[in-house]
Amino acid sequence: MSYDWDGLHTDLRRFLPKKAIVSKRQELLVYDCDGLTVDRHCPPLAVLPETSCEVSQILACCYRRGIPFVARGSGTGLSGGALVEQEALLVVTSRMRRILKIDLENQIVTVQPGVINNWVSRAVAGEGFYYAPDPSSQVVCTIGGNVAENSGGVHCLKYGVTSNHVLGLEVVLPDGTLTNLGGELSEYSEIDLRGAFIGSEGTLGIATSITLRLLRAPECVTVLLADFPTIESAGEAVRKVTAAGVIPAGMEIMDQYMINAVNDLFGFDEYPRDAAAVLLIEIDGHEAEVKVATNQAERLCIEAGARSIRTAHDRNDRERLWKGRKSAFAAVGKISSTYYVQDGVVPRSTLPKVLGVIGSLSKRYELPVANVFHAGDGNLHPLILYKADQPNIQDKVRELAAEILKECIAVGGSITGEHGVGADKRCYLEWMFSRNDLETMKFIRNAFDPEMRANPFKIFPTPRTCGESMGRKKLLLSERNELVRDVEVY
Repeated sequence: MSYDWDGLHTDLRRFLPKKAIVSKRQELLVYDCDGLTVDRHCPPLAVLPETSCEVSQILACCYRRGIPFVARGSGTGLSGGALVEQEALLVVTSRMRRILKIDLENQIVTVQPGVINNWVSRAVAGEGFYYAPDPSSQVVCTIGGNVAENSGGVHCLKYGVTSNHVLGLEVVLPDGTLTNLGGELSEYSEIDLRGAFIGSEGTLGIATSITLRLLRAPECVTVLLADFPTIESAGEAVRKVTAAGVIPAGMEIMDQYMINAVNDLFGFDEYPRDAAAVLLIEIDGHEAEVKVATNQAERLCIEAGARSIRTAHDRNDRERLWKGRKSAFAAVGKISSTYYVQDGVVPRSTLPKVLGVIGSLSKRYELPVANVFHAGDGNLHPLILYKADQPNIQDKVRELAAEILKECIAVGGSITGEHGVGADKRCYLEWMFSRNDLETMKFIRNAFDPEMRANPFKIFPTPRTCGESMGRKKLLLSERNELVRDVEVY
């Protein structure tokens, strides 16, 4: 379909400054992919609004001319959610970066969508507060993007993901209408459209103002670093700790490949190179409960096979232990300029088994897989490393990634925990949900966007996006019911 881009450009220039409209191809190339670089599509036109009113006017112009749009924050997403695969206007919210209101008495903060995640905690840290969701990309990812993907992070085990910390949203609907979902209270008597919007990946509209819940900084924090002779034993330690009723703020595993990548990036050995895996456990709360929980976690790690345990109480020591985990993706990028990351989820009890399967798949496909993940809630992040100049390599990489996700589903898990479905995993969605399930989800999308103009062709499989590439697949749906059935991806 062909759209009147010259007409839209003229409309936009009536109320947007020249610097807010990007139309030159060489400048648009910066938006041709998100953090998942295997697919690239350059948008025909991009705009950078600074206010809710400008976003409303932009979408109203698109609506009048029947032109689709795609919202984008910092572009750190890992599912192709901010890609402009077909002709569509790209709405970049990175200039909407004002903190609009801080209300410490009620422990809330209201921000524009372009505010960087860790700016929120920095703004209130001096008063003893912080914002809990902390994706590894928190120094660059935006709150608006976090809302779109329902992002998690290191501390999601104890404190939950983005949806647990968003109280209210100002939203521009696809026709340009400005509305509010939720507000400044935890609960409302209305239908929870706020919950429906969070994690909708830009398919329901664009959030232009977001009210967040703040938490009091904990009295005491301790971080443990346990190293293990096998990655399966590290997974067993996670199972033991959580089964015992200890609820850490975060539990993260890095395998040997990742350990050495991080050590090489730092230029010194922060983690033991000969360990098959390291497990980071952060415990916070009142001093007495932290002491008891720390001792219990140490004992359970040793029972699971830990070779040694380091304990950090001082803030600088804790940050040093966490720095490697936060730098993991960058460390792998230094070793391999091309890699493909997934984020399947499995029940914690199945971690040892699934990690063993990933290792076997890596050998079968002859592709190295580096593992770093939110072990406490079973959110895996396998990174498949490859050389882009190898023939047909992307097909092979995607096939391996699909096998990993199949295993996640087979043990009762999910194809995504926090990266979203986007364009990358939409053809796998029918592996988890029946057609009736998907149609019900589409009812919600249709209520917000009946013409499917907002982030078109994302999330849901269609003949256009999945028909030719997927065909028919047999899939083990779950070990719980031991049912194998044919799934036709259309």
